[in-house]
Amino acid sequence: MFSIVAKLYLTTTKPVCANSISCIKNLNVDVENEALATFNNQKITPPKIVLTAYDLKPLVLGTETASGEKHIYVDLTKQTLYAYQGDTLFMQTLISSGKWFKTPTGDFQIWIKLRATRMSGGSGADYYNLPNVPFVMFFAGGDISQSRGFSLHGTYWHNNFGHPMSHGCVNMRTMDAEKLYNWVNPLTNGYTTRASQQDQGTKITIYGQAPI
Repeated sequence: MFSIVAKLYLTTTKPVCANSISCIKNLNVDVENEALATFNNQKITPPKIVLTAYDLKPLVLGTETASGEKHIYVDLTKQTLYAYQGDTLFMQTLISSGKWFKTPTGDFQIWIKLRATRMSGGSGADYYNLPNVPFVMFFAGGDISQSRGFSLHGTYWHNNFGHPMSHGCVNMRTMDAEKLYNWVNPLTNGYTTRASQQDQGTKITIYGQAPI
């Protein structure tokens, strides 16, 4: 019931977006529990993902007493993410922004969420190929189109949060990404959840300058 089959067509040239799945407009959930990951010239075994009924409509905690609009702020200078609902701080956590490719600054909105997907790109020494990237929240806005493929997501291939480590996305600890994924709008209603007029995506403001 919970098996997912999705084919990816990877290119040998460097893509123009943060990951190849958005370049080819394949936004299906993709779980590959037997695949190996490549990052920083190292082979890594990704954590296995078992999709369950909980992933279709998880219990959201931490919002019972908060009111107001949800808003995520990412301070690149401090490599820190803050998530607010009104004046209530829901989350504060270290992240890793772009090292090989800059994370964009400005005001954005989450437009789609995927429980898991594969991300790949780069070339030569910075080539990466990462199956089972968990809790992916794609954002876009301004001159950053959806096809650029920027997102907040869980990370299993490094633990160097607080320092730039990504190819443009906002890397988070998987436990933090899961908590944020189930809190942001659009509220999770399946393995893939798209924003709509009735449930518009949470706003994200990214500012500052990442340390070199």
